[in-house]
Amino acid sequence: MEAASSAPHHKRRQQILIIISSLILTFTGCGLNFAFGVYQELYETIDGPFEGVSAAQIDLIGTLAVSLMTLGAPFANAWSQSYSPRSVTLIGGVMMALGNIAASFGQKLWHFDLSQGLLLGFGSCLAYIPCMTVAPGWFDGRRGLAMGIILSGTGLGGLAWAPFLRYLNTAVGFRNTLRITGVMAFVMIGASASALKWDPAAEALRNQDSQSRRRRWKLPRANWNIVRTRTFTAHATAAALQAAAYITPVYFFSSYARSLGYSSTAGANFIALSNACNFGGKIILGYLADRFGRLNALLLCVFASAGVTFGLWLPSSILINLAVRRGLFIAYTVTWGITASSYVSLLPTALVEEFGIQNFASINGLLYMIRGFATLVGTPAGGALIKTHVKVTGTVVTYENMVLLVGVLVMGSTISVSWARLETVVQSGWKWRA
Repeated sequence: MEAASSAPHHKRRQQILIIISSLILTFTGCGLNFAFGVYQELYETIDGPFEGVSAAQIDLIGTLAVSLMTLGAPFANAWSQSYSPRSVTLIGGVMMALGNIAASFGQKLWHFDLSQGLLLGFGSCLAYIPCMTVAPGWFDGRRGLAMGIILSGTGLGGLAWAPFLRYLNTAVGFRNTLRITGVMAFVMIGASASALKWDPAAEALRNQDSQSRRRRWKLPRANWNIVRTRTFTAHATAAALQAAAYITPVYFFSSYARSLGYSSTAGANFIALSNACNFGGKIILGYLADRFGRLNALLLCVFASAGVTFGLWLPSSILINLAVRRGLFIAYTVTWGITASSYVSLLPTALVEEFGIQNFASINGLLYMIRGFATLVGTPAGGALIKTHVKVTGTVVTYENMVLLVGVLVMGSTISVSWARLETVVQSGWKWRA
């Protein structure tokens, strides 16, 4: 009786530990990458390693980091199953520290691509993906809320890191800033890794694999009966299109704000504002997803993302009246932060519900990898569409082509999520809550 009564208490305690540790991991592993816009804005204005380098070339540094954060997901999942999520996460913390510190000594653009891009990106993958795979198994009825809280760390991290990085860059220079954040990342990730462990059902499935010692370096095999379904194809298409658009606005919020006459400090504050909305939006929409259906909430997110891109940011980029353009941009910063970011936290909950917890690790890893490839293509493409015109009155930078690309991509994602929603109707009949 005593053991039975202590089981729910132990589970609740572990759920709390999972939420706190995963929140810190997303705060650090993702938040630092999502605050790259501060570095983007700084690197565009200094010489040395970045003399004569275009905005798109600088953007590649952050794009590599964010892409690898998800591209390596199948590896992170496989190693978490073969070893443990704790050890994989700890290695990720070491790599993030090394990536930041190595970048602080960079003298050429490619030095930053390798360190602040590749090494930091794969390190953040190992620090971030294990908790995203472990956490859903510990929750059921409130899975959407739990994942919303956990992934709100990305917005909270961006909110905190952006002004902090801005302050450090001014106070001690960007090289010392990279060294300081590298050490901080290692300490925070290392402390959080100790709380990660599989839920009992996942641990039992893991222990049943008698070949685990010989399969340590192999990728988990996706269930191809699922991968071949129309539902998976719809989700994969939606995930790719949304990922191709997702980071682009955040990376260019600061430089776009400067094109509207805002100061560099105000530009960094726009990144912080977006991340603040990211933080709150994920929690609120996670709660609503548990009540009204996770797939319904997913569809709402991409539909609203497309609507605000065409309805707010596009007019802001082409109208003449500066006050109107600024107002539209502020509104877009808020609404994009709420809607686009919530897709990321709701996707795992929808996958568990549609494909089952037993298939979640491999399916989630595959979709994250697809998202990584899409980010690697979409964000540089958006940066390349920014046009610079030299006029008598000065240099003018235009963003409307990039805005159109973002809008078209999220509209395509909306169509694909609608397709996935229709597939649930075909398979199970119409239900309001899905």
